[in-house]
Amino acid sequence: MQTNWHIKTLTSEEQSAAERLTAELDISPLAGRLLASRGLRTGAEARAYIRPSLDSLHDPFLMRDMGSAVDRLVRAIDSHERIMVYGDYDVDGTTAVALMYSFLKTQTDNLCYYIPDRYTEGYGISTKGVDTAKADGCTLVIALDCGIKAVDKIAYANSLGIDFIVCDHHTPGDIIPEAVAVLNMKRQDCLYPFKELSGCGVGFKLVQAYILRRGMDMQQAYRLLPLLAMSIASDIVPVTGENRILAFYGLRALNAMPSVGVKAIMHVAGIEGKSVSMTDLVFKFGPRINAAGRIKSGAEAVRLLITDDEEEALQFARDIDSYNQNRRDFDSQTTDEALEQLAEDPENGQRHTTVVFSPEWHKGVVGIAASRLTETFYRPTIVLTAGEGDIISGSARSVSDFDIYTAIDSCRDLLTNFGGHKFAAGLSMHKADLPEFKRRFEDYVAAHITPEQQVPTLTIEAEVELSDMNWKMHKILQCLEPFGPGNERPLFLCRGLINNRNTRAVSEGKHLHLDLTDRIVAMDGIAFGQGDKAMDLQNGKRADVCFYLEENTYHGRTTLQMNAQDLRVVEQGNQKRV
Repeated sequence: MQTNWHIKTLTSEEQSAAERLTAELDISPLAGRLLASRGLRTGAEARAYIRPSLDSLHDPFLMRDMGSAVDRLVRAIDSHERIMVYGDYDVDGTTAVALMYSFLKTQTDNLCYYIPDRYTEGYGISTKGVDTAKADGCTLVIALDCGIKAVDKIAYANSLGIDFIVCDHHTPGDIIPEAVAVLNMKRQDCLYPFKELSGCGVGFKLVQAYILRRGMDMQQAYRLLPLLAMSIASDIVPVTGENRILAFYGLRALNAMPSVGVKAIMHVAGIEGKSVSMTDLVFKFGPRINAAGRIKSGAEAVRLLITDDEEEALQFARDIDSYNQNRRDFDSQTTDEALEQLAEDPENGQRHTTVVFSPEWHKGVVGIAASRLTETFYRPTIVLTAGEGDIISGSARSVSDFDIYTAIDSCRDLLTNFGGHKFAAGLSMHKADLPEFKRRFEDYVAAHITPEQQVPTLTIEAEVELSDMNWKMHKILQCLEPFGPGNERPLFLCRGLINNRNTRAVSEGKHLHLDLTDRIVAMDGIAFGQGDKAMDLQNGKRADVCFYLEENTYHGRTTLQMNAQDLRVVEQGNQKRV
C-alpha cells in the first residue's frame, strides 16, 4: 500500500517563533523549527518544555467530585473499613490497581484488589466483582480504568451497602453512575484543564488529592510514577501536557530505581542493564503485562508489579513472558484466519470497513488481530468472537483521525454493551444482529470517512541534509522526549541519496542495510521490510528516505543511524525538492 508523505509547513507565527528561538537559544534553524512546531514561542517556554516540572501539574481538586472522593476515602481509612481496589485487566487497569494498592497499603492493612476475568465477566464492573466485595466485607470500592458506564452494577452495589469511587477516562454515556464520586475529566460538567489522562492517571490524581488533604509528603505519590509511565505508554494517550510531565518523571524514576517487578520484566525481556525508553514500555513491558489478562488473569500482572520479593517477581515475570509467547501464537493464527475470510469475500475490496467473526478465536487477542488487519487494509476494523450464550464480543481499532467510537455509537441500539474512545473500543451484541450491524457500521463509515483518512500518511517534520543529522541534533531530539501521540518522534526526509559502498539486503533479503551518501556526508541505517530495493540502489539509483535519527551500538561502538520508515527509489531526473 502506497503511503502518503506530508511535510509540515510552519504558519507565519510558527516561522517567526522558530527564528526567535534560533537566535535566543543559539541553536540551529532546524532545532528552532522543532521547538516552534510544538507550540513553543519563547526561550522561557522552550526551557520549561525541555525541563518539565512536577510543580506544573494541575491541582487535583479541580476535578469534579474530587472533594467527595477524598472525604469518603479518608473516612474509610480512619474507620478501618475494608477497601477493594478494582481495575480492568489491561496495562492501564493493572498498573492503576498496582499504583492505588501500593499507596493505600501504606495507609491501611484492610485492603484487597480485584481484576475481573476477561472471559467470564468481561470488561468493567461485574456482578461477580460486586458480590465478591460484599462477601469479603468491603464497604468501599475504588474502580480504576472502568466504571463510567456501570450504572446498573453500581446501583446494585449501593443496594448492598457498598460505595464506589469511579476513576475512569473513557467517554461517559448519557447517565453518570450514582457513585459517591465519579472522577472523569471527560464529564461535561468537569472543568479539569487536561482531558487526556489515562485511567491510571485519574487514580494518581486521587492519590495526590488524598496526600494534599492529609498534609503528607508528595514524594509518596511521585515514587509510583513508573507505573503511571507504563500506563501512558501502553494506553496510547497523548504524551502532551500533564501526561508528558508524568511520563518524563516516571521514566526517570524507573531507570534510577527500578522496582523488583520492573527489574524482573527487564530480565525476561532481555533489556536488563539498559536504559528503558517509552518504546520499551510500549513493545517490551506492555505486551507482557497485557498477556496476563489475555491468557490467564490480569491479577497476575498486579502481583508482579506490587511484590517486593525478588525470587517471586522473577517467577511471575517468567510466567507472563510465557503467556506472551502463547498470545503471539493465538494472534498469528487469528490474523491468518481473518485474512482468509476476507480473501474469500468478493466485496471486501469495495468496503470502507472490516468486520470479521469466528466463534473459534481467542477473546484475548481479537484486539491485536484488529490492529493487524487495520495495518493491512487501513480502514476501521472490528474483530468479534463468541461470548456467553448468543452474545458475541470483540474489539475495534481505527485509522488516523477517524473516530470509531462515534461510528459504533451510531449503532448502539444493536449493542448489548460498548465503550472506549476515538481510536479503540470494545463492543458486544447478539449474534443475530451482526449482519445488520455490519451494514449500518459500513454505511456510517462510508458517509463520514474522508479520502485522506483512508491512506496511511507519514507526517514529516522537515526536509534535511545529512549534514544536519549530527550529535548536536541528536541531543536536541533527546530533549523533546518522551515521544508518543501528540509529541511524535521527529521524522525527517532526505532526498536523492545514493549507495555509498555497502547498501545490501539482510535477514534473508527481508530488510535493507543502508549505507547512503549525498556525496558530502555518508550515514548507515536500516530499512525494515524493504530488502527488495537493494539491487536498485546498488545499480546507482537514488532514494528519497523518511527516517528517524537514532543511536546504534555495535561491538561497543555507538554511532548515529537512519531508521527508515519509508524509502522511495527514484530515477535521477525525477527528484524534486519541496
